[in-house]
Amino acid sequence: MQTAINKIETKIKNYKRGKIFFLDDFAGLGTPDAIKKSLQRLTNSGLLVRLANGIYWYPKKEKELYGVKISGKPTLDEIAKAIAKRDKVRIVPTGLQALNLLNLSTQVPVNVVYLTDGTPRKISIGEGKGILFKHTFEAKRLSFKSEYLMLIVSALREIGKNNITDEQLSIIKEHFSHITKQEFEADIKLMPVWIRKILLTL
Repeated sequence: MQTAINKIETKIKNYKRGKIFFLDDFAGLGTPDAIKKSLQRLTNSGLLVRLANGIYWYPKKEKELYGVKISGKPTLDEIAKAIAKRDKVRIVPTGLQALNLLNLSTQVPVNVVYLTDGTPRKISIGEGKGILFKHTFEAKRLSFKSEYLMLIVSALREIGKNNITDEQLSIIKEHFSHITKQEFEADIKLMPVWIRKILLTL
């Protein structure tokens, strides 16, 4: 019979590299203790990278002249989206994270904040980095059909009504290629009036 580590390794290798795994993904492949020990061994061997407590990454690899090196770790946004998918909740980036994702700021936040309709929590991702999920009761903030429009509205809220530059509006307009007419017409009803007026002029 296969041991827990063999079962876990087989499951991991059935996925493409870049996959983010959670401890619960391996439930039933051994006792809780055996699963934890197996993941530790697979991390030590280099098959997995431990991102945080209970969160692992099957690393992508890049070819080099004399071997293979591991490519950069997933971004905080990729990790946050994986957590949201696992928990079946909605999220939207706020603050500097929203601006950075839209190329409206060159500052890269060390700690990122997301609004969610799920459980509030903070997750440490090593080297002082972290993801904070803040619960919101404003259903409109998370009900957009277009992920891009939801992100744009979040970014504009961060910038503020009277602080938006023409350069920022030009960058936002470029993102409209990712938004369909149907999405815009549905989502415009969810925006604050001042943001609605700005986007209708673009």
